[in-house]
Amino acid sequence: MTSLSAPAPRTPLRRRPVGTFLLLLVALSLMAGAYAVFAPSTRAATEGVGSADRGRQLFQQNCSTCHGLSAEGSGNGPSLVGVGAASVDFQVGTGRMPLAAPGAQAARGRVLFSQDEINDLAAYVASLGPGPSIPSAADVDPSKANSALGGEIFRTNCSMCHNFAGAGGALTQGKYAPSLLDTSPKHVAEAMLTGPQNMPVFSDAQISPAQKRAIIAYLKASKDTSSPGLTGLGALGPTSEGLFGWIAGLGLLIACAVWLAQKAR
Repeated sequence: MTSLSAPAPRTPLRRRPVGTFLLLLVALSLMAGAYAVFAPSTRAATEGVGSADRGRQLFQQNCSTCHGLSAEGSGNGPSLVGVGAASVDFQVGTGRMPLAAPGAQAARGRVLFSQDEINDLAAYVASLGPGPSIPSAADVDPSKANSALGGEIFRTNCSMCHNFAGAGGALTQGKYAPSLLDTSPKHVAEAMLTGPQNMPVFSDAQISPAQKRAIIAYLKASKDTSSPGLTGLGALGPTSEGLFGWIAGLGLLIACAVWLAQKAR
């Protein structure tokens, strides 16, 4: 005789282990999709400028000796993760990198890469981590800025190293602040964003993009304005030049007098 028993009640899907796993998987998939859509991406901002794949090849051929195969850094060079595309464009675009020889600081030199290759390198480094992007042409257009305001900001934040006219100056331990008069507006903006060498970083919270553009306008006005003196001397003016000339001439006369006195003995 066959015994008939009532079927066991079905457990709701959400109470089963498999159901819990499926719900968790769906939730994670939705979160990943939402992040891909809404999260800001530095790489996406640079993909239209250069190719990260070509940049990785150039990097491994020319930069990995110092910065490591994956730009993680080594004993010869710092990590480039998170430095951003602007740092690469400034360092390579001004010929400071690849570094010719270690020293107090990297000097400006001959640019070894084309702008397309620099863009590729910048895109690759930008893909490693978020960092400052390369400013657009509108960001550095001096015609859209107030040069007088830029002069005030420059004298407050930059003149102690770069001279009030941007002519540059000496620092300690063989270091120096380079002249900015022949530096392109894009590289001036990138230097403020990335803080190369001994320079501090001026983020957009400290100096807004409009104020950076005003500084660029001031530097252009300083370059376009001729110095009233004979040699310039950092745009100190004819009075200072006359004082330096008078001191040099007086020293020369004293040296001649001493020499003649020695000859007369």
